[in-house]
Amino acid sequence: MFGDHVPDRSADAVERLEAAGYVSVGKTNLHEFAYGVTSQNEHYGTVPNPAAPGRTAGGSSGGSAAALVAGLADAALGTDSGGSIRIPAACCGIAGFKPTFGAVSTDGVFPLAPSYDHAGPMGRDVAACVNALRALAPGIAVEAVELADLQVGVAWADRATPLVRRQTLAAASQFSRPQAVELPTAEETMAVFMREVADVHRDLYAEQSELYGANIRPKIERCLAVSDGEFELATAARAGYRERMAEAFGELDLVLTPTLPFVAPPADVDEIASREDIVRFTYPFNALGWPVLALPSGPAEDGLPASVQLIGRPGADGLVLAAGLALEAALKA
Repeated sequence: MFGDHVPDRSADAVERLEAAGYVSVGKTNLHEFAYGVTSQNEHYGTVPNPAAPGRTAGGSSGGSAAALVAGLADAALGTDSGGSIRIPAACCGIAGFKPTFGAVSTDGVFPLAPSYDHAGPMGRDVAACVNALRALAPGIAVEAVELADLQVGVAWADRATPLVRRQTLAAASQFSRPQAVELPTAEETMAVFMREVADVHRDLYAEQSELYGANIRPKIERCLAVSDGEFELATAARAGYRERMAEAFGELDLVLTPTLPFVAPPADVDEIASREDIVRFTYPFNALGWPVLALPSGPAEDGLPASVQLIGRPGADGLVLAAGLALEAALKA
């Protein structure tokens, strides 16, 4: 429905990167309306995964990850409302950073769920994300840290496949005293996300529903069906979730988890059926708005890359990235 739409200006994030000397080499394919985790796009085709042919590139920012793996760009922008930077990063074996909510402007970005939406950098390594973030959010300082000086918790490894679990624990072992922590997930907050999606699409869908792709339409219709009661319960649950996660975090500097509980699924995976499993470890930090870096942690099932997330408290973007640089170097040593 936007095939003939030509924006009259670039998004703020694009303008910031261009002002810093980056040159846009193209616009990438993605999941329709950024509402999906596989980049299976009915109108423009499924994004391929150059790192793992026959597997999904992830979504929604799958084209950005694929372009990086293919060497078509040195850095890329993605958006992340439930994992849409980190899921493609995990599937394609690259790095992706979701900043603290609001740290990078989303002005000029078509929204998905406004209080969940983040814009952030993606790169073949963590350094590329750091370099891009200097332009996107120049107030964030990334200063070198020693992994041994950080108190790090480890969560959800036991809910991953055997080799993803092994690589997660191996990454955690690079820190001096990793400790297991119990973190809740955030399924009970999902109706807030869905109500926000509904508010974005309500008029557009009423006018042009037939133009929406088949793997988008059922999700939009479910969002439109969220009741006021569901929304109110989920709003209260989201507030409670913030408190529970802050308490679980305790005195830790960072928490490390798998990004996905498994390696990249097949490219033709049923997006709607698999969505909940794919976003299980990424969505919570959109509900919270906390900064998260996804980076490769080594080969897992079928020789495909596993990925871990480093999570910090709101505003700890610089620490998350600094730890990511150090962890990446340790894993490559």
